[in-house]
Amino acid sequence: MDGSIRQQVLVLFLASSALDSGVIAWAAYDGTGQNPRMAGDEDEPPYATGLAALEDGWRLIQASPLVSHGTGDEFRTGYLKYEFFFEKLVAPGLVDSKLVESQEEQS
Repeated sequence: MDGSIRQQVLVLFLASSALDSGVIAWAAYDGTGQNPRMAGDEDEPPYATGLAALEDGWRLIQASPLVSHGTGDEFRTGYLKYEFFFEKLVAPGLVDSKLVESQEEQS
């Protein structure tokens, strides 16, 4: 691996459209290749809220559009509405400590 910058991506699904609402699901991807992950390998999210991720240096790069839903959609479980994508740019060897901590706790 060369010394160029790599991207880490954190996807947080929140309870509402507010960044300070609780995380209900998440996924993390590490472009450095130093922190392999699988869906479902953690019991607790890396952050309690989207705001906590921002405070830890993650950059918000995309938020789900707010879409009006019809009557009865509140009972549909087909997808999670409030999806937020965050990124960090890191040099190889400098992995986000929050993502590593949760992996090490699993071991």
